[in-house]
Amino acid sequence: MSVLVVSSGLGSPKTKSLLLAREAERVLVADGTPVTLLDLRELTLPLCGTQESFTHPHTARALELVAAADAILLCTPIYNYDANAVAKNFIELTGKGWENKVVGFLCAAGGEKSFMSVMPLANSLMLDFRCVIVPRFVYATGSAFAADGAIAHPDIAGRIAQCARATAQLGAAVKALLQ
Repeated sequence: MSVLVVSSGLGSPKTKSLLLAREAERVLVADGTPVTLLDLRELTLPLCGTQESFTHPHTARALELVAAADAILLCTPIYNYDANAVAKNFIELTGKGWENKVVGFLCAAGGEKSFMSVMPLANSLMLDFRCVIVPRFVYATGSAFAADGAIAHPDIAGRIAQCARATAQLGAAVKALLQ
């Protein structure tokens, strides 16, 4: 049983989606769950639809990581009431690897009004790739983070742990069912 934690924020090293990803990784490692953290700042992917998009070596590496995982935690910033374009591009490039995966979401947003914004992406994953979506996700605004990058809000820290653990547990259950 393995979990791939993906951070799709391309901002600074303290991008909030990466902070969410690192906290989920910390929880899973402490629980003894095999986890891989993929920071998409470190794996530059071509835009889907370009001539090289599916032959680029970084696309192959991303697909390899997705295919090897039993469950995926997608950590994404929310821009304009939606998951960022980086997350969607990542999914487009690695599509066939997502089939029958368990997927959880950790979202970082600037405001309170986009709470349901991850649902179109969740629906797409369910319909296109038969993913099982974890019914618990995290939506964290700026007030959840301290200036040093720590998760400052205990409720958010608890919800990250719950989501990470639920993703791992559902991933193990789905893996057992498909064998």
